[in-house]
Amino acid sequence: MKLVPAAHSSSMPDGSYGGLAAGFVIETAEKNFYFAGDTALTYDMKLINERHELDFAILPIGDNFTMGIDDAIEAANWVGVRQFIGMHYDTFPPIKIDHDAAREQATQAGKELVLMAIGSTMEL
Repeated sequence: MKLVPAAHSSSMPDGSYGGLAAGFVIETAEKNFYFAGDTALTYDMKLINERHELDFAILPIGDNFTMGIDDAIEAANWVGVRQFIGMHYDTFPPIKIDHDAAREQATQAGKELVLMAIGSTMEL
């Protein structure tokens, strides 16, 4: 597992500093993936593709406060994946998305966007 940079504020519920934001590159015998964490698009993501061969990524797509679908598609390109799982969306009004439009946009870009229902699981 490798800790990688993420670009986002970090504070605790009381307003105190919460430390540096981060993502992870996870490499296993079965699959390798990038968990972006709560981040904006950063040029550092290109380094991930240079050093790791990934099967998929987990990327934020809620747009406010983090990446939206446009940036997530670019991040998927930069880290070298076709499939990505959306996260950080629909949990409160400013980050609600149009699921069909987001999937269509990903498809048009040659990507597969997976949107999971809250509480659901999937085998990776």
